[in-house]
Amino acid sequence: MQRKKIVTIGGGTGSYTLLRGLKKYPYDLSAIVTMADDGGSTGVLRDELGALPPGDIRQCLVALSDSTITLRSLMNYRFEHGGLKGHSFGNLLLTALEKITGNFSAGIEEATKILNVRGTVLPVSEGDMRLKITLEDGRVINGEKELDENEDIRRIGIHDVKLSKRVRANRRAIDAITMADIIIIGPGDHFGSIVPNLLLSSVAKAIKKTSARVFFIAPLTNKKGHTSNFDVADYVYALEQYIGRGRINDVFYNTTVPQQSLIARYEKKEGAHSLVQCNEDAYMDRSYKIVKGDLLRRERMTKNNSDAIAHTRAFIRHDGDKLAEAIAYVINHGDTRMIEIV
Repeated sequence: MQRKKIVTIGGGTGSYTLLRGLKKYPYDLSAIVTMADDGGSTGVLRDELGALPPGDIRQCLVALSDSTITLRSLMNYRFEHGGLKGHSFGNLLLTALEKITGNFSAGIEEATKILNVRGTVLPVSEGDMRLKITLEDGRVINGEKELDENEDIRRIGIHDVKLSKRVRANRRAIDAITMADIIIIGPGDHFGSIVPNLLLSSVAKAIKKTSARVFFIAPLTNKKGHTSNFDVADYVYALEQYIGRGRINDVFYNTTVPQQSLIARYEKKEGAHSLVQCNEDAYMDRSYKIVKGDLLRRERMTKNNSDAIAHTRAFIRHDGDKLAEAIAYVINHGDTRMIEIV
């Protein structure tokens, strides 16, 4: 039987989590990764060396790696002191490989061999992707890192996000979408990890035209000023503005409530009612199926003090194994209208 071709679209920790789970199943995996990141170690390498952002690519490579635990740990190791403080070894390696090969994608291919990666990791573009964020009051702020760092965004709210200049999509990413059996959007930060990929019109058009089944993994929480008070239907509607109404076939939604202490900690940061809700009765005319179940990670997240942007990272997260199990169930059971993954 021919292996299913699955393409994931996103970036950051969300893609890492999903790919770690999917790697255990017999699928042909391709991860399309946003290249708009300009914060932390990645931002320094972009600004000082003119490199393309390696951070999200590194996480996906590590997620799909079948190398030793030591080598995977080395890729994620962050220096704690000196001039390299805050940099991860993997980011430095990918930047060095880009310089040696003269091409970022060629550098990724070399890293794929070194790490014995099971799958393909593709930058959505090799252009200089930068975000232009327009606030509700019309003010414009530049840079993906501002999404988590700028208090005006949290206070005023985002009107829209665009690219500061036009860049060309990676042809291999478009080909992967065209040939996919399943496309998975998310999980991940809406404006930081998912939307930047769809801002490339050829990517959005490829998703709209492909015959692949499209899955969307709904976020666990909303972000103040970004997606305040969004429910599942709001997220789907926002994505449909790029890829077309009715293009999402299945939405995966977590039904398990996190520990109250985590909810209180998150709502202190993001405001009240931060958990994403799914009121099925409010949108019965939806064109997508809802897959519900326990998709929540139980282990507590630990803070890495050498990570310059650790304070921006979520501490309520999906469980990669549970996500992969739910996805495999839906793939194997076809048109099941409503299922419960437990």
